[in-house]
Amino acid sequence: MRKRQVGFLLLRTLTMGVLTACTSTSMASGYALIDQSASQQGNAYAGAAAFANDASTIYFNPAGMTRLPRQVIVGAHWINTSAKFDGTATDPAGLPVSGGNGGNAGDDGIVPNLYFTAPLGSGIFFGVGINAPFGLSTEYDDGWKGRYHAIESDLKTININPSLAYKVNDKLSIGAGFNMQYIDVKLTQYVDQGSLCLPTQQQLQAGGFPGADPALCTGLTPQGSDAFAKVEGDNWAGGYNVGLLYEPIPSTRVGLSYRSKIQQNLTGKARFRDTIPQFSNFNIFVRTDASADVDLPQTASLSVYHDLNSRWSVMADATWTGWGNFDELRIQYDSFQPDTVIDENWDDVWRFSLGVDYRYGNSWTFRAGTAYDQTPIPDAEHRTARIPGDDRIWAALGFGYQATESLGIDVAYTHLFVDEPKINSGEATTGNINGEYEDTDVDIISAQLVWKI
Repeated sequence: MRKRQVGFLLLRTLTMGVLTACTSTSMASGYALIDQSASQQGNAYAGAAAFANDASTIYFNPAGMTRLPRQVIVGAHWINTSAKFDGTATDPAGLPVSGGNGGNAGDDGIVPNLYFTAPLGSGIFFGVGINAPFGLSTEYDDGWKGRYHAIESDLKTININPSLAYKVNDKLSIGAGFNMQYIDVKLTQYVDQGSLCLPTQQQLQAGGFPGADPALCTGLTPQGSDAFAKVEGDNWAGGYNVGLLYEPIPSTRVGLSYRSKIQQNLTGKARFRDTIPQFSNFNIFVRTDASADVDLPQTASLSVYHDLNSRWSVMADATWTGWGNFDELRIQYDSFQPDTVIDENWDDVWRFSLGVDYRYGNSWTFRAGTAYDQTPIPDAEHRTARIPGDDRIWAALGFGYQATESLGIDVAYTHLFVDEPKINSGEATTGNINGEYEDTDVDIISAQLVWKI
């Protein structure tokens, strides 16, 4: 079988593997995942839009494909997170909530990547990337004191990104891609039915919420009757990415790239367990269809890559992420149950990184990098138990080994130093949670196989 046929068979097989892989993590920049390349992980993604040394450039800047041969990359990133709450909580009635601190809300996750590039002739290059650009996974013990805010939060995405690039001349290349993105979300928590009151039918139709009419209270002891709530939804949506790569001199590259916002309109089901008749008779806390709109943010990157000599290279990157459109998380139900609304009010953020490469002989490349990664969460009042992130400092190391002319491997390790996030937030139906998260570290191990076919 010819190499080209082997390459396309491998691409098709590995695509199915990515589609079934676990893609969740937490403590990322919001819930965006930059972990899309093991080679660039070793530099903390410094110079990502100008790197263009392997097919992972499809994600960071498709214009970089004009520097590449026919190539397949298969990669994965193991991400281990830790987040331990320490504090207090009150229920919707203002009484202290019983229970523990929830254990370690962090989790392990695998973020897979798959890339393929091929020159088509006449200065045109084709590529496709399959990866997971957004992910979230936090989970607390069932009986913890913040159970009315969150138990499990799980968000997975799969992004399929066919791309084209054109070499305008020896210095300038341009590229563009289309993104077909799938999202799947699951959220669970408990509901304190003992602290809630029933609205009237008129209040329901006018947008009222449990607690609107004290005359219709359940009469149960607060925290004496917890219902369990689970909301699940998914969707497919599209977006685009564009980029340019400029090489003023052979030793220097400048990359500029942009990824569009993707508007996800999720639909799914809401399910409730252990509800009491006072609510289900009013068509509240019953199985129903549910929906939510989520705008996944746009990003823009400016990167520089420079060869100091035949051994050393330096690189830098500045990336802006437009989280400012994430004002609230609103879940709508087809039953009489009113919307679930969580005030988010996130900010746009920046990420700055610096990196260095050292080439030892013809086979080895050693890498190091650091980055400052802002959180979009503005303050403790808008930090939630589902996403307890904060600013991060990256420390990254990695290496690349060219085993044969056609086969190479990249490996990297990164540790993220995270400030201890403080939280003091809540809603009328959840009560308040107040404290901080300790041991909020993140460790990442990345590896990829690079095959020239």
